[in-house]
Amino acid sequence: MITLKEGDKAPAFSGPDQNGKKVSLADFKGKNIVLYFYPQDATPTCTVQACNLRDNHTLLKRKGFVVLGVSPDEVESHKKFGTKQELPFTLIADPKHTIIDRYGVWGEKQLYGRKYMGLHRTTFLIDGKGIIRKVFLRPKSKQHAEEIIQAWEQTETK
Repeated sequence: MITLKEGDKAPAFSGPDQNGKKVSLADFKGKNIVLYFYPQDATPTCTVQACNLRDNHTLLKRKGFVVLGVSPDEVESHKKFGTKQELPFTLIADPKHTIIDRYGVWGEKQLYGRKYMGLHRTTFLIDGKGIIRKVFLRPKSKQHAEEIIQAWEQTETK
């Protein structure tokens, strides 16, 4: 489960984006990152969350954020999902759970009393120095951009 917390150094990672291009955390040195993990492309809640980030992408960019989504889906799935939903940000494919495991977001889940292993929807706000500033363990999919901005502004005043 998630052991990373605010103040921890963000684990380095790299993986292919929706276009098959290698993307790594180091590519964004000096930038603030919204690193959001979601269970699966084109599912209802994941689509709502992605579209909320899409609809508020200009505002997030203006606030200095780069948005990166990660799921266990393959590159082709990300390409189709990103194109269909017109997502203006990077989706990283992690079918082998390399990044997912580094961030500790894979674990036991329960739905209707049935237990299974799956990805826990989680978002990390990482500052330009690579430090985790905020961890959202249960992001509000319909208002995720709002809660990101609000949380960031609170960390800025500390």
